[in-house]
Amino acid sequence: MIDYNGRQFSPAGHEAGDGEATVASYRQHGDLLWADFSGGRVRRGALTGLCRPDDTLEFSYTMVLSDGELVVGRCESTPEVLPDGRIRLHERWERYGPQAATGVSELEEIDPG
Repeated sequence: MIDYNGRQFSPAGHEAGDGEATVASYRQHGDLLWADFSGGRVRRGALTGLCRPDDTLEFSYTMVLSDGELVVGRCESTPEVLPDGRIRLHERWERYGPQAATGVSELEEIDPG
């Protein structure tokens, strides 16, 4: 079972510390998962959800963007362990409200070394 506690993730293709990337810091206790994130267009965001026995994640999220827009949605993430041991999360997300949308994205674990 993957332990997400203490891991940090950023959108795939962004370098850690480039100032443009959103960085999410994950915490986990048992099957309970939560994270705070910010950076790029995100002033502040949070997610809360569950880590399933198959290591997939299901959570809801909220965020405030740099232009003041409030975003609320849900996401399901499927992990892939990369050859170097880091995790890539394949996300399917849904956004609610006036800017309703669905999409896919990928996050990659930031190398702690």
